[in-house]
Amino acid sequence: MSLATDVVSILLNGLQQGSIYVLLAVGLSIILGTLEFVNFAHGALYIIGAYFGLYVAGNLTLSEGYLSEQGLSTIGLGAGFLTAMVAVVVVVFLIGLLMERFVARAFYDRPDTDQILVTFGLAIVVQEALRLLFGSSSQTFAQPIQGSVPIEGVATTWWRIAVIGITAVLVLGVYLLIEYTDFGLVVRAGTEDAEMVRLLGIRITRPYVIVFGIGAALAGVAGVVGGPLNPINPTAGTDVLVPAFVTVVIGGVGSIRGAVLGGVTLGLIQSFFIQFSIGGYNTAPWAQVAIYAMAAVILLWRPQGILGDEVSTA
Repeated sequence: MSLATDVVSILLNGLQQGSIYVLLAVGLSIILGTLEFVNFAHGALYIIGAYFGLYVAGNLTLSEGYLSEQGLSTIGLGAGFLTAMVAVVVVVFLIGLLMERFVARAFYDRPDTDQILVTFGLAIVVQEALRLLFGSSSQTFAQPIQGSVPIEGVATTWWRIAVIGITAVLVLGVYLLIEYTDFGLVVRAGTEDAEMVRLLGIRITRPYVIVFGIGAALAGVAGVVGGPLNPINPTAGTDVLVPAFVTVVIGGVGSIRGAVLGGVTLGLIQSFFIQFSIGGYNTAPWAQVAIYAMAAVILLWRPQGILGDEVSTA
């Protein structure tokens, strides 16, 4: 391969993987920056979105799990990917509303450790429930858009490009909502001084619950759009949770632009290490090490993250 081909391959693969991190990190960031709630169940929302989307879009073939034992070896609605994506947004948004009302709200004034323990416990419950129902075997989506497109000698699938586009549209929409609407003004004001907002007669709990629902919905979308690219199994939510938190931390808590910058950076670093070898040595196993090393360097340089000095929801 030529250098140009390698660069294009790294960019395409990095942007695609980074897009998944961005969707997860933006949801985490607006919840953490606005509500100051550490949601370790965010990965569970990702995998709920993935499994529910898979169920709506097509048919799951089950070889193990409770459903298989009951004679349901094939389940699914076969309604197509577009229907699945819309359904996932609605369902996971509603799950986020319920989480905020019955889990998060009781822990807003509690220490971070309490928030981590309760949400991590919830994530484990979801993971084991999915394992009980569907078994441990990996499931896969068929890519909704078939075919590949050559870019500078690199053949990439149309769906990888679509994932990047979907992420850009959704993140831009959330950014405009938070930054340029009355709703976003109330949210940002509540972040700065919730008591003053209440004195003005505004029920701050309503915007808060919607913010939580939006963050949850973004995690669900990450699961359904990432499903055609990565195998889906009950532990997949845990696998993406830590990189998502790293993305938030290095970009700056509460910063949407920071989440985008952090997600793209992580994706490109992983892609670089997977793509290249040094002196014939395969560096792919070091991809995860590289992102944590980079996070350590950034936090030593800027403990608040790269864009952490911005307004918390900017």
